[in-house]
Amino acid sequence: MTYTMPLHIQDTDDDDSNYILIAKIDNVKNVSQLLKAVHFKEECLNIFGASTVSGITTALHLCYAGYGSPLVLILEEGGVLTDCRIKTQETEEVLDFQFSPENVVNKVIMKSEILREAWSDLDMTSEILQIVMSPDKPYFRLSTFGNAGTIHVDYSKDSDMVESFQCTQTQSNRYKISLLKPSLKALIQSLKISIRTDEQGIICLQYMIKTEDEHVCFVEYYCVPDEEVEVGEYE
Repeated sequence: MTYTMPLHIQDTDDDDSNYILIAKIDNVKNVSQLLKAVHFKEECLNIFGASTVSGITTALHLCYAGYGSPLVLILEEGGVLTDCRIKTQETEEVLDFQFSPENVVNKVIMKSEILREAWSDLDMTSEILQIVMSPDKPYFRLSTFGNAGTIHVDYSKDSDMVESFQCTQTQSNRYKISLLKPSLKALIQSLKISIRTDEQGIICLQYMIKTEDEHVCFVEYYCVPDEEVEVGEYE
């Protein structure tokens, strides 16, 4: 339901003191941008508007009263309010990858642009993506094994697109492309990416995203290796 009234005189049945979570933001585009980076399929939160009028932004007031309660969203744009309540669902158990900074053995920070180009060069008919990180050549290598054969994309540690290269040991791990593909949504919007692996080969992809208001946010994806690969296999 949409109606016109000043936001500050809005009268609802619920008082703020009844909520366990209250969040307010002046420009909902910042939230919408981050949601697009992490959603795996269409969701009801696509209601977030995007004003086409210069200088006009949409503000968001979000409230949640706890287990079993709906998520309350109040959007205000140019004096027009949109008030809606979204039914919540049971959450699935969140996996704990036990990824600790102390156990990180390799870390590469690069501009996202170079990784976006790499995805277009690799063969997406391959079921797995092999990632090699090493203090020696090939330094950083992405490989696929699909219908087009074996494709390697190599990056030197001295590349202008590589901001930081900290590799202490050679690792060669394979990950299912189907598990990595959802992270492409964040890659498309990001400026930089930090790629870290620990002793078990678990990979953390951390994307740096700058919002419309120039705020810097981070989105992280974790993935376990599909299988162990002998170091000599990439040579």
